[in-house]
Amino acid sequence: MKPLTITALFAALLSAGTAFAQHSEKEIQEDIQRHRAMAVAHEGAAKCLESGKGEKVCQAELAAACKGLALGKYCGLRHVH
Repeated sequence: MKPLTITALFAALLSAGTAFAQHSEKEIQEDIQRHRAMAVAHEGAAKCLESGKGEKVCQAELAAACKGLALGKYCGLRHVH
């Protein structure tokens, strides 16, 4: 294939993939609400740790608050330790 043809094919595939990544307004609003709920859950985890309850207790509370919101046991977020 000629370089121009390959470039045109690549551009067409790239734009087709981008079209599938678009979300409806309803999906965007649902995502916003999930992020706000996760933020509330993480704020609760921070307050739990500040109170001295301990990491295991606070992780359990975070897991309960995040059930159904995010993937993984850290409510969609992980950090270094």
